[in-house]
Amino acid sequence: VRFIQVNHSYPRNYWDAHGGLRANHGKNAMKIDQPIAGLITDLKRRGLFDDTLVVLGTEFGRTPAAQGTDGRDHHPHAFSMLLAGGGVRGGMRYGRTDDFGYYVAENKVSIPDLHATILHL
Repeated sequence: VRFIQVNHSYPRNYWDAHGGLRANHGKNAMKIDQPIAGLITDLKRRGLFDDTLVVLGTEFGRTPAAQGTDGRDHHPHAFSMLLAGGGVRGGMRYGRTDDFGYYVAENKVSIPDLHATILHL
């Protein structure tokens, strides 16, 4: 298999928390944490980890400040992606945000650059 995609939101917008952010994201994080760890563990056990690129991402992040009382709006200026496995040096981060998490302060990566990196790996 050359490519597989697994979604955690379809057909509902599970991560689209304009309200109830803490409860929503905490619940969703618990739903994906063990499966991702299990996938990585299984790939390592089968000797496939170094030849498989695991990418965990989204099309946008969330604003660092609350929207209303307990929600956050869409935020395209700074957000996280996880890459593991084939070609990725583990135990590191690349880039950082400003002190408020609003804008990229170091090593900004555009989406086209991320795609090029994935294709290169």
